[in-house]
Amino acid sequence: MKVFISADIEGTAGVVNWDETEIDKEFSKYFCEQMTREVNAACEGAIEGGVDEIFIKDAHGPARNINPLKLPENIKIMRGWARNPLIMMAGLDESFQGVIFTGYHSAAGENGNPLSHTLNGSIQHMRINGEVASEFLINAYTAAYFKVPVLFLSGDKKLCESVKKLNENIRTVAVSEGIGQGSISIHPNLAVKRIKEEVSEVFKGDLTKNIIELPKEFKVEVKFKDHFTAYKGGFYPGARHIDAKTIGYEAKDYMDVLKFIFFAVN
Repeated sequence: MKVFISADIEGTAGVVNWDETEIDKEFSKYFCEQMTREVNAACEGAIEGGVDEIFIKDAHGPARNINPLKLPENIKIMRGWARNPLIMMAGLDESFQGVIFTGYHSAAGENGNPLSHTLNGSIQHMRINGEVASEFLINAYTAAYFKVPVLFLSGDKKLCESVKKLNENIRTVAVSEGIGQGSISIHPNLAVKRIKEEVSEVFKGDLTKNIIELPKEFKVEVKFKDHFTAYKGGFYPGARHIDAKTIGYEAKDYMDVLKFIFFAVN
């Protein structure tokens, strides 16, 4: 059995400030270690569940945050960016039996995490078919595009609640809860323990129940913080200006949506 892990850091236990997410800052060393521990916990849980091959995408910032030496030997890890439309899901295809997300966070414009954002700091909010689009939603739809079940997510409480609305069979571990510009976090060791337990449990059920139904068509709306960013994105073929800071795009094929996000938004 083969699974894919996409790992971010803003939804890692204890993270509350941007300095803690940037690898050239002193504060980040501990949190990169905790990110690695949480990814390793997901790996260990998957192995207990019968998985023998694990592909990990380091999906935060420079994509050089995870220490591979502290992971099981049956992993492959993609560091750095492939520079293709899959972005945080680069390496995923139809050959995988499941997708796991660790360290994920609430979307831009939401209050579930003091570091809430979507893709980058230029976006005020993104919506797909009227729904607020977190990085999780974008990437979960990518998994659905390849017909790969979404098995598990760890991150902030608000995001975990929204995940259940998308598919109640996805197991989650809320490691933190955003309160204004602060965050209440569970103990980092407990986060590791719960992630391993929940990932292991998911493989005892019918994984096909975790396949997300992909919409038949897509209407994307992106509102930027600055008008000139929207101006630039509006040149993407098929994009249209809704107002000075907002662009829209419509497609029936989700890969076209991913290309729009990659070239006009990210």
